[in-house]
Amino acid sequence: MEKKELINEVSAKTGLSKSEAASALDAVCSTIAMAVITDNKKVAIRGFGSFRLRESRARTGRNPRTGESVAIAASKTVAFKPSGSLKVAL
Repeated sequence: MEKKELINEVSAKTGLSKSEAASALDAVCSTIAMAVITDNKKVAIRGFGSFRLRESRARTGRNPRTGESVAIAASKTVAFKPSGSLKVAL
């Protein structure tokens, strides 16, 4: 499902116009992103799942084609963990 389809579904289920639904979706997404990235907070949505910042340390990897050692830099990413009820629904 793409963002446009999600906006259409939210609009149909809530009675909001498509522009209002788009604004609401943008506000929710930016709020989650800012909380996770800048404030390093875990964002938990009961019955859906949680978002948190995951950091990986720098390490040495191996190029599978040449066998040469390669330095892999430390990185940060946002991780999503589904809730138990969402796992059961799957």
